[in-house]
Amino acid sequence: MDATKEAQIKAHALALAELLYDETDPEQVKTLAGIEVAVRDHPLEYVGPEIGKFFICTSSGTSSGRKRHIQSIVGRLSLSQRQSQRLKVKARTQWSPQVETCCLLLSANEAYARAADDIAVLTGVCVSGSTQQRLVHRQDLEPPAVDSGVKEMSLDGGKVRLRTPQGQPCQWRDYKGVNLHQCSISAFYKDNDSLVNWLNQQPLAHPLVCLGDGHDGIWNLFSQIGHRSERLEILDWYHLMENLGNVGGSQQRLDAVEACLWQGDVDGAVRLFDDWSHERVDQFIGYLAKHRLRIVNYSYYQAEGISIGSGAVESTIKQIGRRVKISGAQWKEDNVPQVLRHRCAYLNGQFSS
Repeated sequence: MDATKEAQIKAHALALAELLYDETDPEQVKTLAGIEVAVRDHPLEYVGPEIGKFFICTSSGTSSGRKRHIQSIVGRLSLSQRQSQRLKVKARTQWSPQVETCCLLLSANEAYARAADDIAVLTGVCVSGSTQQRLVHRQDLEPPAVDSGVKEMSLDGGKVRLRTPQGQPCQWRDYKGVNLHQCSISAFYKDNDSLVNWLNQQPLAHPLVCLGDGHDGIWNLFSQIGHRSERLEILDWYHLMENLGNVGGSQQRLDAVEACLWQGDVDGAVRLFDDWSHERVDQFIGYLAKHRLRIVNYSYYQAEGISIGSGAVESTIKQIGRRVKISGAQWKEDNVPQVLRHRCAYLNGQFSS
């Protein structure tokens, strides 16, 4: 901006400031916080809509068509039908795209009622909690497609609390979370087919590292992704150590077993239990036999920069849980899939642009 225009803006701003100051409650300008609110709210009511009107008319090149009003972060704006089409404003909405984005960002992190309070503090725009919820549920939040090749993925399960009639015990139901390492995350509720279809639509690398704990449901899902010859299935090292710790007994023996498993030596680990017969030992040996092909040389893979733990997806489940498991939260079952997609869209950064 050249110096002449900058000087004109300062002169006009000063004139506006004098006019608006006269309309401000004297008590409000006794604190800086009060001045901040006044300087924000006056433009929202008087200045922003006029500037917005000029920008809209000039940019769209038209003013024809039926008028409607929408609430925006620069104030209440009037748009014609033709202007709305050219500026890509959704039909039948009273909120601007940027207000919707602000609402989606806040409501992805906290309760709708709290998001309504926060949006008013942050932007000066009032959007009720029920409207926050409607905005979320009318969004098209399908899991995003991944551009780059997916080299690693991990799966895990989380829980969500369903709303039950008053007086009845709460019900917790499982959902599946998936993390395409450094690419994307997603979550699916009672829809394993969609999860598998979405994963198979992504550009999967060969080999594809698949990380999971010892749950059968996780490996059943992995078995439907790509081809067996292309998957490198790895049992989560930390889950393996958790099961070893449950055996108990001599710490010296446990350390020796851990050293064998770290090198992928399942037979050596089993031999270390030859002189000890116990139910916990039998369970652990059965566990090793079940996942034998998934117990790799962890030392080598770690040195090669390949993940050996499913911490990425466990972190994903925790981050999703910060929204769906906030204190007192209960969800209608029909709303759960959209709530999960909304939270994942936020975690994927889909609202940041």
